[in-house]
Amino acid sequence: MAKFLLLMNYGGTTNCDTPIDQWAPEDIKNHLDFQQALGKELADNGELVDAQGLAGPDLAKNVVFTGTGAPVVTDGPFPESKELLAGYWMVDTTLERALEIAATASAAPGPGGVPVGQRIEVRELMSAPAAPDL
Repeated sequence: MAKFLLLMNYGGTTNCDTPIDQWAPEDIKNHLDFQQALGKELADNGELVDAQGLAGPDLAKNVVFTGTGAPVVTDGPFPESKELLAGYWMVDTTLERALEIAATASAAPGPGGVPVGQRIEVRELMSAPAAPDL
């Protein structure tokens, strides 16, 4: 067992490139009901560590600090980007099961109930390296 982060990328999906705020209300409800049902299933299975949707890129900030002077804070990501990180699932399971969950999440219903085909990036969490003995 390991922890995996399933990153939900929005934009450039195979079946839907319409922003969710432009969907019909019943399509938004069906999509959110699907996400909540998947979250409940993962929680009931003991696999869910955390899951969150993220605010849009218009609210994102990038911070760079070199250790001297003031940090540089800019808006981000770049406006020409057609994709955005919409949210994530963190699960504690096997790689095979994480891939299965990602496939299920990818097929969340979109407008008209058609699966959105959302790209889900699966990344295993690394543990911190051990401190050297002194």
